[in-house]
Amino acid sequence: MGGPPGPGDEGQRERRMTVVHVRARPDDTEVMFAESARIFRLRRGIPGYAEAQRKLQRAIGTGRPVRVRFDRPNGDLIEQVE
Repeated sequence: MGGPPGPGDEGQRERRMTVVHVRARPDDTEVMFAESARIFRLRRGIPGYAEAQRKLQRAIGTGRPVRVRFDRPNGDLIEQVE
């Protein structure tokens, strides 16, 4: 997946997205991206949860997009962050 984030990757399971908000909750972490008005979720029980949450938090400060894999195309559950 190369190139800047954009509307061309909508509907894909993996997208490059710019993190604008991360909020930890008891069961998950809510994440908002500049490219979508939706709230996405990173569930605490997934493998690599802590590292994925750190990557999302760091991305807010840099403004650089991250590669996010969702549970399904157009899904709202985050499985992995690169």
